[in-house]
Amino acid sequence: MFNSTYLINVYADLSKRYSDQPEFLQAVEEFLESIDLLVDQDPRIQKNAIIERILEPERMIKFRVSWVDDSGKVQVNRAMRVQFNSAIGPYKGGIRFHHSVNESIMKFLAFEQTFKNSLTCLPMGGAKGGSDFDPEGKSDNEIMRFCQNYILELYRHIGPRMDVPAGDLGVGAREIGYLYGMYKRIENEFSGTFTSKGIESGGSLGRAEATGYGLCYFVEEMLREFKKTDFKNKKIIISGAGKVGSMAAEKAIELGAKVVAISDISGVIHDENGIDIELIKNLSKVNTVVMDKYKTYHPEAIFSPNPVDIWQIPCDIALPCATQNEIYLDSAKALVANGCYLVAEGANMPTTIEATRYFREHNVLFGPGKASNAGGVAVSGLEMTQNATFQNWSFEEVDKKLHEIMKKIFKRAHEASLTYTGKPDDLITGANIAGFMKVYLAMLQQGV
Repeated sequence: MFNSTYLINVYADLSKRYSDQPEFLQAVEEFLESIDLLVDQDPRIQKNAIIERILEPERMIKFRVSWVDDSGKVQVNRAMRVQFNSAIGPYKGGIRFHHSVNESIMKFLAFEQTFKNSLTCLPMGGAKGGSDFDPEGKSDNEIMRFCQNYILELYRHIGPRMDVPAGDLGVGAREIGYLYGMYKRIENEFSGTFTSKGIESGGSLGRAEATGYGLCYFVEEMLREFKKTDFKNKKIIISGAGKVGSMAAEKAIELGAKVVAISDISGVIHDENGIDIELIKNLSKVNTVVMDKYKTYHPEAIFSPNPVDIWQIPCDIALPCATQNEIYLDSAKALVANGCYLVAEGANMPTTIEATRYFREHNVLFGPGKASNAGGVAVSGLEMTQNATFQNWSFEEVDKKLHEIMKKIFKRAHEASLTYTGKPDDLITGANIAGFMKVYLAMLQQGV
């Protein structure tokens, strides 16, 4: 697994301690495989126990959230905030409301967020949080009451120079509004403690588009550097029709690509004429799932009720934008067999380690999520700057800054890949090392 005895021992100890946290261990294994190239060259890493320290969250807050539903019944949910690393700035990461929220997933997301934020070159540490509360099927008043009671505990642990949460799965503009509104009432201040806010509450233009647009800007750099081409006439498939997937489809089409398939939890739509993304966006305004309704408007399209079928569709570029571990080895084999030559992650860790290795072994260009989907947190950082300076930038200004940040992220990963592996296109190793170095050096400077 690793060449370094130091890393072998550290990972073995971590695996025993957190044997019930598979997502976290998966993220750590992938990270350490890259750092393996570095640790024996720099004895300060082991001497200062950098890896042991960087693999443990600085702080974890766990709490219950009690709230009253519309029928008057008291409900109880579990919640947490993982403040993983603040070496380079205040903690920064989303809040997720979903029944799948557990310690393993929150730790993996906060761990990845640490290095993703580092890659943006903005002063932000890594965090993540959430609750097993699921907004699906709840009334607006129930969601508001839950959010207000959630903040009654969390407000003690967040602030514009301490920890700045944002949205994530299950937490959109509505939820952020309720969370920020309650925080503002408690603290009696209008500050940039949350990002992903509504525009009227101090949010940034371009935030909703940022992750999907940023993903395409990163892929654009990959195509330019490694294939000497661009998006024009490329066939693309995208899993997930939410904020990330729909915005990635919109930008890819704008850049000249043809999106031939897109999915959500209801299934997959395959349309060789090109997906009608405006229809999907309009349907999404009144429906939580839309793929099963698309065929009503475009009878020539092919619908499959199994979302996994999207990976069987021939394409040039695949953009997994749904959730973690959605591309397993069998799907990776199907993509390669059908001519896919570039995969870039719009979701967090949507590709298993086995699938990722298969892509690399078969010379598929691979954009790892901590680099390719960093556009969302990049614009969150820009929102923090606007809040701190009481400015409001235009959409064009924000989008231009996002484009430049994604170019710089690609450049940092590309250069680190060349420096440490001798290969220009090992962006997994490049992104991990480039993200690690800034955090590592800050930890050295700040002592134990």
